[in-house]
This record gives sequence, C-alpha cells and structure tokens, in this order.
Amino acid sequence: MKRVVITGAGTINALGHSVPETLTAMREGQCGIGALDFRDVDRLTIKIGGQVHGFEAEGRFNRQQMTLYDRFTQFTLIAAKEAITQSGIVFSGEMSARSGVVLGTAGGGVSTWDDNYRSVYEDGKNRVHPFVVPKLMNNAAASHVSMEYNLKGPSFTVSTACASSNHAMAQAFTMVRSGMAPAMITGGSESMLCFGGVKAWEGLRVMSKDACRPFSANRNGMVQGEGAGVFVFEEYEHARARGAEILCEVAGFAMSSDATDIVMPSKQGAARAMAGALSDARINAEDVGYINAHGTGTAANDKTECAAVADVFGPHADNLMISSTKSMHGHLIGGTGAVELLACIMALKDRVIAPTIGYEEADPECALDVVPNEARDANVDVVLSNAFAFGGLNAVLALRKI
Repeated sequence: MKRVVITGAGTINALGHSVPETLTAMREGQCGIGALDFRDVDRLTIKIGGQVHGFEAEGRFNRQQMTLYDRFTQFTLIAAKEAITQSGIVFSGEMSARSGVVLGTAGGGVSTWDDNYRSVYEDGKNRVHPFVVPKLMNNAAASHVSMEYNLKGPSFTVSTACASSNHAMAQAFTMVRSGMAPAMITGGSESMLCFGGVKAWEGLRVMSKDACRPFSANRNGMVQGEGAGVFVFEEYEHARARGAEILCEVAGFAMSSDATDIVMPSKQGAARAMAGALSDARINAEDVGYINAHGTGTAANDKTECAAVADVFGPHADNLMISSTKSMHGHLIGGTGAVELLACIMALKDRVIAPTIGYEEADPECALDVVPNEARDANVDVVLSNAFAFGGLNAVLALRKI
C-alpha cells in the first residue's frame, strides 16, 4: 500500500474566499452565518445561512463559462485552482493519464433547477437554455475540473447527502493508496442557498431561525451554508521526490450504514465508522487528540455523536477535543466534510483547534470537551473527521501529522 498525503488545499465558503482567510476566521472564532440575500427570501421562514457574500462570478468566468457553470461548479473551480496552485503539481504525460477527480455534492446544480423551474412554472416560458442539463448535473463540477487540468484518470461524483465529501475523499484516498492513481483532486461543494433549496429544507423542521449552536443545551437546529473545499491527495514518495510541501497524511478511513432510519442517526453506525477508521489507519484510540465532529446543532445528531465517541474511546473520550465548525460556516450538506477537513489540517499543521462557537449552556448528554467559543493551541498528532448523513450513511477519515 502507498502512503497518501495532502499537498494542496483550496476553499471558498462563508468564512473566506481562500484557505488563509478561512483559517484566520476559524482561529478567531468568527461567524459567517447571517441574513440570506436572494430572490424571494421574504417568503421563507428560515432567513439565515452561511452564504458566500462578496462573490462576483462575472469577474472570474467569461460569458460562455457562465452558461455552463452552476454556482456549485463555480465554487469548485475556484477551490481547485487554489489547491493545485499550492501543491505545484503538474498534470501531463503519465500523471495526466492516471490522475483524476472525485468530488462530493448532495444537490448539484440546485440554483439552476430553481431558476428554470421558476422560468417554466411561474413565468410561463416554454423553453429553457440548451445547456440546463449539463449545468445542473451532479457530475458537472468534477467534469469541469478534469477538463481544466487535463485529468484523464478516474473521475466521478459521489452523492450521499451530508457525507458526500468524506465518501468522495475516501474513494480518492483508496485510489492513491492502491497505486491506481498517483494523485487525485478531491473534496466537495454545495450551493443550495436559493428559494427552492431552503424551502425544501424548511419542511424537515430541523432548521434554526437564529444560530447554529452545536452541543449547547439550548441548540435549536442546523443552519445551511454553501461553498467548496478541494484538495490534492498525492502518493507520498511522488510528493517527496518533487519537493512538495506536505500538509498532513491521510492515514485511513471507514464507512458504515445504520440500516435503521432515513433521518434519525444511530449511535452504533457512527461508532462503527470511527472504530473502523482507527483500525484501517492502524491507530490506537489513545493517539487521537481531536475530532472534527459532524455536530449539526440538532438534538438528535449531537447527543448521538457524543454517545458514539464515548463508546469508541472509553475513558480517553474525556481527553479528546471535539468541535463543530458548522457553528461558524454552516452546514454545507454534501460539501461540508471538505471545508471541515481544513480545520483538521489546521490542528495538525498549525497546532490550533477550531472552536465550537455559540456554545451557551452545558448539556449532560454532550459532556465532552467541545472547545467552546474560543480556539485553542494544542499539539495533536492524529485527528478524525466525522460525517454522518441522512439515510444512515457514515464516513470517517483519519489524518496524522507528518
């Protein structure tokens, strides 16, 4: 088996339009959640979200590209450019032929769906643009990244609701580890913050009207966000040979299915995924110093996740730091695990643990060190990144310092 490392990272989200901006915001415990700004927001019950403000697509893409790029694809291409530039990797020859793209998204081109349903049903138009289908399809972002960077190896999209990015990154990891590909572009993106996207989520009655407060006893629901996180996963010896800066090592992963309920999480399913990731990485539970939690801010998720952590780590659970950065950037659904991986890299490389902001009241069912409200300096060698999705689909990545 090959060792797999991360040599590049890119993002755009509610906290920042780049990795440095995002990490600074995480260190400072900034909140990117605020008032939503789009057409018909006044018809919504939920009017807050982790929206990417100050972003002008017209200044980044030409007219022809705009006819093909939904907002989620735009975010992906911006993040991919930052990651590949940082990595310094060049895709040509054999590298081009064997390297590929695996990305996660839950909704794909939701804004395109929304705009065109409005056009047909509300405005009464009988035609839509001929590129609507290639613009909204879930694999659009992966396809455009592959074309932009001449990636001719395995490329596809994973859609497993809130675990999409972690599942995608796990597939990329497996391909590099097995020797199938020397490098993979991976991560995920989402942009559901439009009238139809938020209205659909309102129906679930799991959304907060005021703030995301994971693990706090007075939490009252999740808050949606949008954006992208993209990474270069590369075979260790290849990265070392070309003198690349290595951000951290991807040590292992595991996936599980609850097989119980379409929306209610299972402690057993989450625990099996975490334990499996430790086993795959050949890491002892006592070696883990930090967990980036799924931590949605819903009563069901938070207490179930904390119970699963307690089961897997036993007495060591009291020594762990566990935080949810969704409190700052919102829940990016299919893209959330990718943006949250940045907090894991920051913990390993910069020795800073991102906080859970908005924490106000202790909850006896979440009696772990949730790094409340302020970032913390800490030296950790191993971290986990949790993602637990509707449908009972769980994916956990294990990373370590190198």
